[in-house]
Amino acid sequence: MPLGELDVFYREAGPPDAPVLLLLHGYPTSSHMFRHLIPALSGRFRVVAPDHIGFGRSSAPSAEDFDYTFDALADVTLGFVDTLGLTRFSVYTQDYGAPIAWRLALARPDSIEGVISQNGNAYEEGFVPEFWAPIWAYGDDPSPENEAALRPALGRAAVEWQYTHGVPEPERVDPDAWEHDIRLLERPGVDRAQLALFGDYRTNRALYPALQGWLRSSQVPVLAVWGRNDEIFDAAGAEAFRKDAARARIELIDGGHFLLESHLDEVARLITEWREGF
Repeated sequence: MPLGELDVFYREAGPPDAPVLLLLHGYPTSSHMFRHLIPALSGRFRVVAPDHIGFGRSSAPSAEDFDYTFDALADVTLGFVDTLGLTRFSVYTQDYGAPIAWRLALARPDSIEGVISQNGNAYEEGFVPEFWAPIWAYGDDPSPENEAALRPALGRAAVEWQYTHGVPEPERVDPDAWEHDIRLLERPGVDRAQLALFGDYRTNRALYPALQGWLRSSQVPVLAVWGRNDEIFDAAGAEAFRKDAARARIELIDGGHFLLESHLDEVARLITEWREGF
């Protein structure tokens, strides 16, 4: 889909008049992470999954030509939503998808009819300190030393780890998932874009009080379906939704960060049950 000088790739399935579910992916992947969830839900929902700028098959301009911030990614997503004419929808957020979704909720509070957070933080609770320390350090001071400490996060071992840690049977995770991501991360210039987003992540925390206020005032239904063994966003991030979302449903599953790779059927069932309760 052309949006000005950018092109946003997206996957879509399901009846055009069905309830809309907007799937917002995390790092380091793309809508590819939803490749199995989309057909699992398309009989019940109109499912729409864009690739963020710099990810997947969407445009990936250089860091000199595009401002790689979460504000900018959210602005593109708002343009995408408007171009498709999506006025009411639920959001499925994971990792980076969460702060993008929170910006959508604050910009268009009446558009969001439900929130599914799958290992996507909305609270200070949930950040695993050991994982986040180099990201906070780089955000505070993008020095060569702090960049060098963070660059391994762009490499093969770190990407594969995101898919396999916390999974009881990691040998059952499809390696195509991380091979897809690694190939795209290796494109020229993508490293600078991803480093810019690492540095900008701290801005997301400043949104949390406003987002939590919206959860309280709107009482939008929330499903926090979480890989409880995640060493990036731990289970406290899911439980924290109870503080502000009176109708929050918390489901902690014996999996890791990319829960759809190990527990697809369970997550699809929970989403369907949750949405039928509206």
